[in-house]
Amino acid sequence: MKTVLISTAATIALCAAAPAWADDQTAPSPDVAGRDAAAVSELVVTATRSAQPADHIGQSVTVISDRDLKAAQAVVITDLLASTPGVSFARNGGVGGATSLRIRGAESGQTVVVIDGVKLNDPSSTDSGYNFANLLAGDVTRIEVLRGAQSTLWGSQAIGGVVNIVTAEPTQPFQGSVTAEGGSLGTGYLRAGLGGVTDRLTWRLAASQFATSGVSAYAKGAEKDGYRNTGLSGRARVAITDDVSLDLRAVWSKGRNAFDGFPAPAYVFADDPEYGRTQELVAYAGLNFALFDQRLKSRIAYGATTTDRDNFNPAQAVTSRTFDARGENRRWEYQGTFAITDAWTATFGAESEKANMRTASPSAFNANPTPARAKAGIDSLYLQVIGPVAPGLTLTAGVRHDSHDTFGDHTLGQLAAAWSLNDGATVLRASWGQGFKAPSLYQLFSDYGNPGLAPEQADSWDAGVTQRLGKATVSATWFQRDTTDQIDFVSCTGTSTVPLCSKAGVHRFGYYDNIARAKAHGVELTGAVTLAGVDLTANYSWTDTENGSAGANHGKKLARRPEHQANLQAAHVWGNKLSTSVAVRYAGDSFDNAANSFVLRAYTLVDLRASYPLNDRLEVYGRVENALDEAYQTTRNYGSVGRAAYVGLRASF
Repeated sequence: MKTVLISTAATIALCAAAPAWADDQTAPSPDVAGRDAAAVSELVVTATRSAQPADHIGQSVTVISDRDLKAAQAVVITDLLASTPGVSFARNGGVGGATSLRIRGAESGQTVVVIDGVKLNDPSSTDSGYNFANLLAGDVTRIEVLRGAQSTLWGSQAIGGVVNIVTAEPTQPFQGSVTAEGGSLGTGYLRAGLGGVTDRLTWRLAASQFATSGVSAYAKGAEKDGYRNTGLSGRARVAITDDVSLDLRAVWSKGRNAFDGFPAPAYVFADDPEYGRTQELVAYAGLNFALFDQRLKSRIAYGATTTDRDNFNPAQAVTSRTFDARGENRRWEYQGTFAITDAWTATFGAESEKANMRTASPSAFNANPTPARAKAGIDSLYLQVIGPVAPGLTLTAGVRHDSHDTFGDHTLGQLAAAWSLNDGATVLRASWGQGFKAPSLYQLFSDYGNPGLAPEQADSWDAGVTQRLGKATVSATWFQRDTTDQIDFVSCTGTSTVPLCSKAGVHRFGYYDNIARAKAHGVELTGAVTLAGVDLTANYSWTDTENGSAGANHGKKLARRPEHQANLQAAHVWGNKLSTSVAVRYAGDSFDNAANSFVLRAYTLVDLRASYPLNDRLEVYGRVENALDEAYQTTRNYGSVGRAAYVGLRASF
């Protein structure tokens, strides 16, 4: 069946191909804050890697615009993503604690994160996943969340979905902005940006500084575990000719977070002086050029990410360093779009990606262990087309071939359809896609590695409908995903005789293995309406996950995936231009472990927000987060922030 679907996708892809810019990272924001990508007027980039009207997209996408970011007074991007359908997260303590994001119940390492066209996933992390702890709002101006298996265009890891982040680009000859806020827990946040547009040059530079004393990472602790973050970003586009331009982009951040561990002599989770440092650099250079009267638009690009992580315990004897890791990704790519007719767009490309990892865990017993080092490469070709096959019916079809230097060749397919009826009042959507994720370098070659691992693979599909009813828009989507050969950590007992419990003659605590088969299905509901001047938006997600592997945990729920989630927001602009809103987020019960023996209780968070423009250039704002002072945990024994209030000032020129 898979072979037939892949062949069908490839056949359609070869039969047709309309103008679009390759990998457009500056798609316009939607006109209405908080609207889902079902809004037919907006453009969506992530699903096809070129800007397309939302009613042509068969995949499930949510767009968070610049207006949404400002209305939410966003600081921590993860909290904002959790307000979208099908997205949940787990954080080890307050802001700055290790943070895992899951889309539709997939593993955190099965989500691709992209900022300004560059993948952010860290090869030195356990599952190559991205730690969202250091992702603050900074100069972000737009986010697209693409749900479902998307490996055809986005490659390995895009089993759960894709989070595409775009930083701001100027629109005037010279402009700037400054935002400053402060509040509870000794929190301060300062952001500034400056840029401009000339006939040949578009540029912007931005910087941010965040600091908070935080809360105890250990839920029952008394010691505060603070966090601070410094960020810089810049971008420039030089128009060399009317048909040739050069893009340069970079994002850098450095964070320091305190956390709690297992101090001696009891070696139980408690307050201690441990802290970590993380430095991340994302860099991009791309040459864009158009040929054949701009019928063929191409991009040749180089993207690089470097993540350095170090943990320290000042109380540890011999050496204070407890962990040292560095992950690097280097990627060359060509991407093009070609217009064969006025109706069809073909997106195609080639990628060559190299990943490197170095990791070591110094201790009082071995202050200078030999680091584990590894590298891997993957070369890829992809082709996707989108166009109408009947009035109002748009079809997307794609195929991808990956050649991994360790795991050989894999071919994936994707199909999607969007049918716009009743002058766009009704849009029917459906998509099917395959996912493929090679084992991470850590899972293969670390102290707990297993070189015999096989890649994770998944099949995913969804179907939904969006309906406009006067001033209201509602949508419903059903989704399902089956994952095979999922990689999990296997613990070893002190007397275990399993060969993998020993490495180089030394007994180890555990190892990684392909033991899991996982399933997820559910429903996502969204709605938006304006009543008596109040903008109401809401969404509800039911995500039913199941461990399908043999053994004691067969049939049990996957850990840290709330089955029920809901978000509600009401916003109003008063006659004196004062804007007020209330946002409610509900996360139902979930389990903290695979055995389902510990329940993370449901919680409800209420945020209150207000803003007032003093003039055309100056705005004062404030918010109360967790106004009901709800105590909750997204990870067992880790604390969370209670009621907190902040005030700020935005200025533009």
